[in-house]
Amino acid sequence: MSVFSKRLKEARREAGLSQERLGVLAGIDEMSASARMNQYERGKHEPDFSMVERIARALNVPVSFFYAEDDDEAKLLRWFCQHSEKERAELMRKVFSS
Repeated sequence: MSVFSKRLKEARREAGLSQERLGVLAGIDEMSASARMNQYERGKHEPDFSMVERIARALNVPVSFFYAEDDDEAKLLRWFCQHSEKERAELMRKVFSS
C-alpha cells in the first residue's frame, strides 16, 4: 500500500465518510465515486493532482498530508490545517521561541 493510499483511507475513516460519499464530495459522479475511491485506497490508481486537491478539501487536510511518509509528520500537518490561525500562531511561538 502506498503512502498516499494509507493516508487517504486513514483520513476518510476518521472523517466518518464512506468511499462513495467522499468521492461525491470530491466531485466524482455518484455512479463511479465508490469504485474510484476504492481504487485510490487500494493503490490500483493514483489520482491526478487536481483530484488530490479536491479530496483534501473534502477531508479538511492539506495536500501534503497524503505524501508525508512519517506518521507524526502527517498528524502534525492535519492538526495544523484543522485549527484556527490563533492556535497555529500559538504553536509556532512555542516551537520557535525555544
